[in-house]
Amino acid sequence: MEFDDIVKYYSKLIVQKEIAEYSKSRWVALYTSSGLFLRYWSKTGPPLRIFNEGDVNKLLERFKGLKPRTFYASVNVYFRIMERDDVKSPNNIKYATPIWDIDGSLECWNSIVDVARIIVERLEREGVSKSVYLKWSGRGIHVQVHERAFSRDLLSKYNPLDIAYSVVEYIIKESSREILEVVKNVKSKGRQLKVENQIDLKRVFTAPLSLHKSLDYAVVCFKPDEIDDFALEWANPATLKHNSSWREYVEGEADSLALKAMEKVGGYFKRVGGIRTVLEPVKPRVVKSYRRAKVGRFQVMSLLQAARYYILTGDLEKAKSFGLNRAIFYAWAKYHGKYRIRERRLTGVGRGVKTVTEEGRKLVYVGDEGAFMSERGWFKIGDKEQLPEDYDREVIDKINSVVPYELAWKKAIEYLQKFPKSILLDQRKFYEVYKKVRDTFFEDIMEE
Repeated sequence: MEFDDIVKYYSKLIVQKEIAEYSKSRWVALYTSSGLFLRYWSKTGPPLRIFNEGDVNKLLERFKGLKPRTFYASVNVYFRIMERDDVKSPNNIKYATPIWDIDGSLECWNSIVDVARIIVERLEREGVSKSVYLKWSGRGIHVQVHERAFSRDLLSKYNPLDIAYSVVEYIIKESSREILEVVKNVKSKGRQLKVENQIDLKRVFTAPLSLHKSLDYAVVCFKPDEIDDFALEWANPATLKHNSSWREYVEGEADSLALKAMEKVGGYFKRVGGIRTVLEPVKPRVVKSYRRAKVGRFQVMSLLQAARYYILTGDLEKAKSFGLNRAIFYAWAKYHGKYRIRERRLTGVGRGVKTVTEEGRKLVYVGDEGAFMSERGWFKIGDKEQLPEDYDREVIDKINSVVPYELAWKKAIEYLQKFPKSILLDQRKFYEVYKKVRDTFFEDIMEE
């Protein structure tokens, strides 16, 4: 979708109403078409927030130069959200929404629905049904329990984030055997089907009727009794089949489940009550291919090369392909002792990003650095294309194990924008820019 189409979509009253009502008193985030993830009004300003429908337009207008695309809202609902410190205090959390994140590829959307059904049925066996709703997120489903399904009496005894985290973790563990039966049979060339407990202090998820950050799908809601009828066409922004009954809940319906989960899991924090040290969320065992990994030079190279290409062209998907391609190339060159960067003196090359044909093969030159391109338009090494989903798996997933990728991407863009365009177009000079931070990016550059 072009940005004018995005603005037109968000001008719909139903879209503004759903985003505003869900996001009220939550910490809002915006993902932009330029690849930035925004959470504050300015460098020193307050957290982004939405109080009414008009605030949706205000945010679009405020950041229109960056072309906002996707609205996110925090897991937490706050008593007060005016200053930066408001979103840092566990004592300021009024409610927290239990959310099960089911993610995969569009080609396996039926299996994603099957996993969602398993979680919904487990919740029903725990006595929670009327307060449950589902959101198609673009490449998956978020199963959610309304945050007000927990009684005020229960919330006075436990931090809401402890409850949300424990409930999500407990249901995943109790359902793991059934989920694995689905996951192990999914054969996908793209993103691996996985279920995660992503509940943490700063976590955000897409708001109802927001657009997905890269796919032209809307985040539509539906209730458990509609799960067997769900189809991808529901999420078409032009038609939208969306159930506004996500607002429905029965207070206290989830109390029994919460008490059981708190006993078994123990909460998000080290101990219940007071200001506590945050524990790292435990990843569900249903994801065999997922593991917490150290971010190495390969990922830093991929990230910075992708950011470099994006700054020069504005093409995010090809930037992913280029970033992974260059990281593989340099790793290969180093292994084979061919690490020397050669000077190029080619007419017309070096002044921008140009596509040329040499000896019958198509190359794209980023300044004076050339990389082969396939007939389908992706960068390649030999006959192997480097696809955006490969970058997601090899780079984004690895970085997400340490810090949110959106933050790393933002910092990479900011770092490279400090240098003139001539540096980005010079292979040797750009490599020196990379060398400065290849071992310290996540210690120095990522520090806020």
